[in-house]
Amino acid sequence: MEDKKQSTRPKRIFINDVDRYSSKHIAKFLSTSCVAGNGSEEAEEEQTSSRGEPAFQIVGTVSPSTKEEEESSLFEQYTSPTRDELLERLRECDVVVYNISESPSQQQVEDATWAITALHAEMENFKSRKMFILVSSVMTWAMTKPQNPEETDVLLTEEEFRRRRPHPKFRSHNNLEKLVLKLGRGKKSKLSGYVVSSGLQYGQGENLFHYFFKVSWLMQFPKVPLFGQGKNHIPMIHVYDLGGVIQNIIELKPKSKYILAVDDSKNTLEDIVKMISNTLGPGQINKVPEQEAIAMKAFKPEELDYLNINLLLDAFIIKDSFSLHWTSEAGMVENMASIVEEYKDTRQLFPIRICLVGPPAVGKSTVAERLCSHYQINHIKIKEIIEEKMAHLKEIVNEADPESVSEDVMAAAKKQLESFNKSMEANAGRLADHLVLDILQEKLNSKPCRNQGFVLDGFPKTYEQAKLIFSDEDTENQDSMLKTPVYKKDITPEHVFALDATDDFLTKRVQELPQGVAEKMRYTQEEFVPRLMRYRELGAAEETLLDFFDELEIHPEHIEVTTGDSEYTHVMKKITETVGAPRNYGLSPEEQEEEDRKREEERKQRVAAEAVERKRRKEAALAEMAAQYEEWQKNLSEVKRQEHELLEAHCLPLRNYLMKYVMPSLTEAMLECCKIKPDDPVEFLADYLLRNNQQD
Repeated sequence: MEDKKQSTRPKRIFINDVDRYSSKHIAKFLSTSCVAGNGSEEAEEEQTSSRGEPAFQIVGTVSPSTKEEEESSLFEQYTSPTRDELLERLRECDVVVYNISESPSQQQVEDATWAITALHAEMENFKSRKMFILVSSVMTWAMTKPQNPEETDVLLTEEEFRRRRPHPKFRSHNNLEKLVLKLGRGKKSKLSGYVVSSGLQYGQGENLFHYFFKVSWLMQFPKVPLFGQGKNHIPMIHVYDLGGVIQNIIELKPKSKYILAVDDSKNTLEDIVKMISNTLGPGQINKVPEQEAIAMKAFKPEELDYLNINLLLDAFIIKDSFSLHWTSEAGMVENMASIVEEYKDTRQLFPIRICLVGPPAVGKSTVAERLCSHYQINHIKIKEIIEEKMAHLKEIVNEADPESVSEDVMAAAKKQLESFNKSMEANAGRLADHLVLDILQEKLNSKPCRNQGFVLDGFPKTYEQAKLIFSDEDTENQDSMLKTPVYKKDITPEHVFALDATDDFLTKRVQELPQGVAEKMRYTQEEFVPRLMRYRELGAAEETLLDFFDELEIHPEHIEVTTGDSEYTHVMKKITETVGAPRNYGLSPEEQEEEDRKREEERKQRVAAEAVERKRRKEAALAEMAAQYEEWQKNLSEVKRQEHELLEAHCLPLRNYLMKYVMPSLTEAMLECCKIKPDDPVEFLADYLLRNNQQD
C-alpha cells in the first residue's frame, strides 16, 4: 500500500533560477502539462495522484528581487538559500534540473558542479533513486568539425558527443557535462545523470532573438539590421519543446545519457531575421558589420557568440524514442506566425485603435496628439496620409536607380499617380472619396498601425464611409444570415470617442484665434460656419457615423468639452481610464536615461528654486521684523513723549498753587529762620508756618 502511494504521488522537481527566461518557461511547461508517457496504464497512473494533484510539483530558486506572486508555476520557491539549506531541499526532490544554457556564467556552472557533487556524496542516504538533469548548451559543440573536412554539410548526432569541441568560453560547461555523465554512471547508483544539450531557445516572448522582434514590431528602422553575413546555421529549439524533452527524460528514463535538444530546422541567421522582418516588420533587412551590434547596444559580446554558432545537428533520440507533442518541430522560420502571436501575447503588445470625432475646433487634433504620445501609437490625419502617399508614389516614379525598384512596381506607381492627378483635376484639387478610402485602408493595414495601433482624427465622417472602410463585405456575402455585422477587426477602432461642445463655445474659441492661425486651420468666419453646419447636419442624418459603431457594439462615448478644461485634462483622463494602460514598449534604456537625466535636472532646479525662495522669504521676514522693531521704537518714543506732556499738564495747577500760597510763607519762614538761627530749624519752620496759617 505504501509503495502504491509512493508511486502515485506527484514527482518533486527542483529547477534553478526560475525567474530567468529559460528555467521560467520550463517550469511553467512542467507544472501545467500532462505527463508524456507511452500510453501505458503505469504512465496514466503517474499522470495524476488519487487526489487529482498535478503530476509534478516544481520547486526552485529565484533571485531576491523576484516577487512571490510572479512565479505562480512554483510549488515552493527559495530566495538566496545557503548551500546547507539548499542541499536539504535537493534531498527532498525526485529530480534536480540545473539549467546553465542561457549564458556562459561561471557562477551557474559552479553552483551546478556543487549540486551534482554534493548529491553524489549523499546518495547512499537516499530512500529512492534520484535524477540529475543538466541543461547545457550546443555551444559545447561549437568548434566540432566533421570527421571528413571536405564534407561541410554533414549532420552531427548524439553518437558523436565524445568528440565534441566547445567554444572557448564554454569549456567549463563541457567539463561539467563530463562530470554529470561520470557521477551519474552505474546501474546500482541511486543518482542517474543526464545531459541535455539545448539549441538556442526561442518562443514565449523571446530572449536571445528579442532585439530583432522588438525593432521589427516598433518599425524602428526601414530595414531590420542583420549583424554580419548571417550565413551560419543555428541549432534551435522552442523553449516549450525543451520542456517537453526534460519531461520525457523524467518519465521514460532513456538509456542514452547525452541528448541533443534541437528542432528539425536548419535555418541560417539570415533566414530567421528575414522572416521576422517579413512577418512583423518592414519586410527588409540590412547587413551591417558585426561590431555595429555592440556600438548600437543591440547585443552583448557573449550574446553574439551564440548568434555566430554554425552547426548542423540532428537529434535522433528525441525523434525516435520520445513522445514529444511539438510546439515548433519545423523551427522558427516555418512557424513564425504562431511565434509572433506568442511574442505579442507574452509581452502584452496589442494595438490600441481609437477613433476621435467631433465638430471643428473642438480640439480633436490636440487630444489625438496627446493620446498618440501617451500610448506611442500613430496619428492618422486624412490630409497628411494623402500627402504622404502622393510623395511616396512620386519617389518611386522618379527613382534614379532602376535596380532598386522593379519595373512592375514602378509601372503600378505611375498608373496610380496618374489616376490621383486626374481625380484631383476633376474635383477642384480634391481626391475622389473612393481613392481617399483606399489610401486610408492601406495606411490602417500598414505594419505600424497593425502593430501599435492608431488614433483616427476626425475621419470617417459618415455612416457610408465607415461601412466602406471597416465592413467585411466578403464575409457578409458568404453568410448573410449573421445577425451581427461582420467587420475587419484588425483595422476597426475598438474605442470611439465623440467630443462635443456648444456652437457658442466653438465660435468664441475660433474668434479668439490669431488671423494667421485661423486661416491655416480653415477657421475663418467664411469657412468655419459652413463646416460647423455641415457637421451638425451629418449628426442629424438618418444613419450617422456613431450609428455604424453602435451596430458593431462598439458603443461611442460622448465627452463634453468645456471652458474650464482648456488643457483637456478631463478629456484625457476620461479617455485613458476607458482605454486602459499603454500596451507598448516603454522607453529604451537610452531614452529612459535621458528621461531620468531630465527629471534629475528638473528636481535640482526645483530644489534650487525652493532654496532661493526660502532665502528670499527669510530675508523678507527679517526685513519685516526690523521694520516692525523700528516702528515699535518710534511708537515707544512717542508714548514716552506723550506721557511726559500729560504729566506736565497735570503738574501745572499744583505749581501755581504752591507759587501763590505756599512759596511766600515758606520764603518768610526761611528768612526768619536765618535771622534767629534756632537749634532745630525744621521744628522752627513747622511752628512758624502753622502759626501764620492760623492767623490767615
